Amino acid sequence: MDINHHFITKAIDLAIAEDIGDGDHSSMGSIPMGTEGRARLLIKEDGILAGVAVAQKIISLIDPHCALQPKFQDGMSVKEGDVAFVVNGSVHTILQAERIMLNFMQRMSGISTYTKRLVDIIEGTGASLLDTRKTTPGLRAFEKWAVKIGGGMNHRFGLFDMVMLKDNHIDYAGGVVPAIEKVHDYLKQSGRKLQIEVETRNMEEVEQALSTGKVDRIMFDNFDPAAMKEAVQLVNKRCETEASGGITEKNIREYAETGVQFISVGALTHSVKSLDMSLKQY
Repeated sequence: MDINHHFITKAIDLAIAEDIGDGDHSSMGSIPMGTEGRARLLIKEDGILAGVAVAQKIISLIDPHCALQPKFQDGMSVKEGDVAFVVNGSVHTILQAERIMLNFMQRMSGISTYTKRLVDIIEGTGASLLDTRKTTPGLRAFEKWAVKIGGGMNHRFGLFDMVMLKDNHIDYAGGVVPAIEKVHDYLKQSGRKLQIEVETRNMEEVEQALSTGKVDRIMFDNFDPAAMKEAVQLVNKRCETEASGGITEKNIREYAETGVQFISVGALTHSVKSLDMSLKQY
């Protein structure tokens, strides 16, 4: 995730500052300075591990002399009872880093686990699973990283790296065609080379988007599987296709079998359950 290195480093710095403040007074008050020890990250639930690299970054920023030794790498399957890593060094450092590491790793591992589950469900259909911008503010880089670890693909990172004309853009611009034409002219005049995706709500809007010949991808928003199959056939590979809206673990296979190329699922990041794990003295 080199492209998001700035966001990752900044978020970790903020997490350290907000948790430690002017010091871990619980540890400083109860454990003599200089006490050495080790701890293990114990997995308490089966899933896909994510965030080991983040934990290493956290430890190194708090105390570069503290050593974290991974037993599993990001993207590997783990089961209850596994030890993801062992950390050796200052007990004060271990206790300062504990909750920060767990907060990142539990959420990232929950996302990667659910992503892998959906990727497995649509395996063999040719469809790819995408995330969305429905992420926790300030943590988007981590959550999209976790999606990739789980086998999914990242959609645009933000408003700046792809044009996506949604229903509000279309309505404010006066329709599908005016919105596409205006943004095409804007990109040309500003010298920007960005892909253009347009969200469509019905077959008429699909036809309008196609008529311009100026879109890279058409999203079918809240189409049922039968309508989506018809829309995919109408597009006939003239541009990329994407399904979105109302797609769940129960119906994603049916949508994938319509021939659509991409399926975006907001639930990958906006309502996922964290993976249970804990850091214990070892």
